[in-house]
Amino acid sequence: MSRTLIICKPDAVERGLLGEIIGRFEKKGLRLVAGELRHIDYEVAKEHYIEHEGRSFYPELMEFITRSPSFVMVLESHVPGAWLTARAMIGETNPAEARPGTIRGDFGVHASENLVHGSDSPEAAAREIALFFPNLAPEET
Repeated sequence: MSRTLIICKPDAVERGLLGEIIGRFEKKGLRLVAGELRHIDYEVAKEHYIEHEGRSFYPELMEFITRSPSFVMVLESHVPGAWLTARAMIGETNPAEARPGTIRGDFGVHASENLVHGSDSPEAAAREIALFFPNLAPEET
């Protein structure tokens, strides 16, 4: 089994795309094992985006992710690499460069508001899942 963290960001929630996005992951075989609609507060966002601190886009990113609720979820796959599968489905960061058929390619409008975050490695997935779902039972191996 492998797990990954996905955040349907405020723009995805505001535009009513949760069902479409979750459905795409489920159709690909990724199982929803935890999920919550939550307003990500500044302190959690700061810890989540620690690697971007100091970059020119950081203030805008923090304002965006904390402006309204996001849907945070953990997806699980029976095969290794849930994070890799999810990232391929999400598409390039800039929706203008994302391929049709990906979430960002089909629904994205702006690079700064790009609908979905997905863990970028198994280590990031473990760290992010612990941050957002500290009481979730560990992955079964």
